[in-house]
Amino acid sequence: MDQKILRLIAQQVGIQYAQVDNTIQLLNEGGTVPFISRYRKERTGSLDEVQIEAIKDAKERMEELLKRKETVLKTIQEQDLLTPELQKRIEDCFDPTELEDIYLPYKPKRRTRAMIAREKGLEPLASLIMKQFESNLVYKAQSFVNDKVESIDDALAGARDIIAEWINENERARGIVRREFEHSAFISSKLIKGKEEEAAKYHDYFDWNEQLKKCPSHRLMAMRRGENEGFLRVSISPESEEPVQRLTRFFIHSRNACAEQMELAVNDCYKRLLEPSIETEFANLSKEKADEEAIRVFADNLRQLLLAAPLGQKRVLALDPGYRSGCKLVCLDAQGNLIHNETIYPHKPQEEVKQAARKVSSLVSAYQIEAIAIGNGTASRETEQFIKKLHYDRELQVFVVSEDGASIYSASKIARDEFPQYDVTVRGAVSIGRRLLDPLAELVKIDPKSIGVGQYQHDVDQKKLKNSLDKVVESSVNLVGVNVNTASQHLLTYVSGLGPQLAQNIVDYRKENGPFNSRTEIQKVARMGAKAYEQSAGFLRIPESANPLDNSSVHPESYFVVQKIAKDLKCSIQELISSEEFQKQIVWASYVTDQIGLPTLEDIRKELAKPGRDPRSAIKVFEFAAGIFKVEDLQVGMVLPGIVTNITKFGAFVDVGVKQDGLVHVSQMADRFITDPSEIVKLHQHVHVKVIELDLSRKRIQLSLKQVPQS
Repeated sequence: MDQKILRLIAQQVGIQYAQVDNTIQLLNEGGTVPFISRYRKERTGSLDEVQIEAIKDAKERMEELLKRKETVLKTIQEQDLLTPELQKRIEDCFDPTELEDIYLPYKPKRRTRAMIAREKGLEPLASLIMKQFESNLVYKAQSFVNDKVESIDDALAGARDIIAEWINENERARGIVRREFEHSAFISSKLIKGKEEEAAKYHDYFDWNEQLKKCPSHRLMAMRRGENEGFLRVSISPESEEPVQRLTRFFIHSRNACAEQMELAVNDCYKRLLEPSIETEFANLSKEKADEEAIRVFADNLRQLLLAAPLGQKRVLALDPGYRSGCKLVCLDAQGNLIHNETIYPHKPQEEVKQAARKVSSLVSAYQIEAIAIGNGTASRETEQFIKKLHYDRELQVFVVSEDGASIYSASKIARDEFPQYDVTVRGAVSIGRRLLDPLAELVKIDPKSIGVGQYQHDVDQKKLKNSLDKVVESSVNLVGVNVNTASQHLLTYVSGLGPQLAQNIVDYRKENGPFNSRTEIQKVARMGAKAYEQSAGFLRIPESANPLDNSSVHPESYFVVQKIAKDLKCSIQELISSEEFQKQIVWASYVTDQIGLPTLEDIRKELAKPGRDPRSAIKVFEFAAGIFKVEDLQVGMVLPGIVTNITKFGAFVDVGVKQDGLVHVSQMADRFITDPSEIVKLHQHVHVKVIELDLSRKRIQLSLKQVPQS
């Protein structure tokens, strides 16, 4: 990219030119966002992932615009209408909306009223009227009456059609209307007659009207969904006649018969061409903005979910609860491998409580179980109560785990390949147990849209949603790092520089040669080229390696620095890592080289202090309030413990143990004004909430965080 484009990108993202230039060079060299942000700080000026992603997105948008300009120039050239001035104007244009306005008069279009009028030879009459000098318009129009034009009125109507198209294609005219939409457009929705009963859930929008720029994303998405389902009619337009008045002042500068025809043409153009065109433009822009907001909420929630606290390598008994079909039970070893499965029936109708109790107690003892995971679906509270009443030969922690997406995983090809001999119920229980051990490793196997967080995920641009969520998964996986000897092919896929094929090659190598003994050995994997190794090595961990740096985020390209430090201090690398005294003696500035600066040395310092540290928080046991199992058990005024299950722009949903999540509206988040619920709560956060309203008929629970002490 030339300097002008790089400067434009720097201006768009608010980052210095040199940083943008270097970052784009790294991206063009095949660098991934996680790698560049972590291991190329000297070149980027320590930009973080968000900033690098912004540069990458701006670069891609600019590349799309350049392609569009090529298409525009080629199309106009084929019409033999490309003048040097027009070509320069297009080449100098970097605003997509302005580019489309320039292109509009030349854009191939379907047969229009103006085209028909031109075919009848009425363009000279339209030009005459447009100039507004002619005093005897009727006489001039008479000369255009012929076998194709039946009357003077027909001639004038055809001329107005041509003028209306000219006005519609005029950049100044479009700018006038666009500015009016920007300042004063209202979005309104009306119920489609006869749809009252079917559209009951959209009752709030049966007769809704508000300024477009003040309409929050979730409200706009709700109206658009109602429109798509055929219940609502949604429109966007300025409420006043100001756009027509401004157009009239701009185009009409006489007081004769021509001016009268111009006024008719302006009104026709606005109602028939300009207003619908700009309304579509603003409908798309507002939808795009709402999509971006919804996708951001979804991405934030997904990141929190993926980075949820792991239990770590413990032996787990996991239960997928149920009534009639029983509770599917599985035992997993510390690595999450399935070692036993069966079904127990502690609840009605079978109610084999004693047999189920004996079985659970014996399995806990036989497999040396250290924790129990219970899915939060049907019969979850009853199963939790049953499990907690049992006596065990050891201390056990009991966790309730989200089941969202477990059924999707259990029926997926990934699950079938992993457990071909077991049915979906076993696979689902295994997924619940593994989510407790390591949420990240398990949840990457599930389509993020099926995990149950976010809002209107099925209504947003699906390509943009997938791209955003894939970035979140990639970022999360690389933030935590991956044990190359235990990670699944699916988890390895998201490691910087790998992808599905290299991930599979790593798994195949392990099967054939046993576990990796060093990062260097990773280079022996089929198709593991120098670039892929450079991008991935720092994120792959090998706990069994003789070199402790192989189980850290220190990149192999920087090992020489640590080796030199250890040599200067006359100690081994292992001693350097385990000794604070040695680390305090390091004068980091003395190890700056042409390749490694202070930012990288600071990262190495942090890693030596806490090598391989998991950035995720420690897991906590949660307990619902005793005796609360269904909505009918709740009373207004109760203060209850709960778990945040979903966060949207309008509030947060909290599970208080009654099979129906309650809503903490954004207005009930705090005693101050809040615009974003994520300022106050995080996904899966343990909170205390007050019940402020109950609607038993619709099973709606309104909750509040206001003036409720949080532990």
